[in-house]
Amino acid sequence: MTPFGEKLRAMRADRGITQGELADALRVSSAYLSALEHGKRGRPTYDLVQRIIGYFNVIWDDAEELQRLAALSDPRVTIDTAGLPPKATLVANEMAERIAYLDDATLDRALVLLEVGTGKESRRKLTRRERLIKSRREKLQARGEL
Repeated sequence: MTPFGEKLRAMRADRGITQGELADALRVSSAYLSALEHGKRGRPTYDLVQRIIGYFNVIWDDAEELQRLAALSDPRVTIDTAGLPPKATLVANEMAERIAYLDDATLDRALVLLEVGTGKESRRKLTRRERLIKSRREKLQARGEL
């Protein structure tokens, strides 16, 4: 499941809407919607994300978060390390080889390291998920695990 698929499924469940009902309203097939929720399809189009935002009457920060999750939800990622240091290629390949075996806590630590290393979290307002990751990072740092 992708971050976008997880969010879409949660939004549907919170409102008691079936996949079929949502698919009809969005003018897509139930099979496509199921594949999108389960990460079997690529990232959704801008138009589809806008229809979802309209259907659920999502506003401001929540709409931005949904758009951001859609952009981050390609289940088949390609990382171009051409021109980067050899260590970048090593990290990309190790991650590709091992990501299926990482638990949630390890993935959270990896996200924290990426955000801290790039300064990403200081450039924009944090989403709910990012605030959760930040909180976990602070707990890991307090325990000396990071």
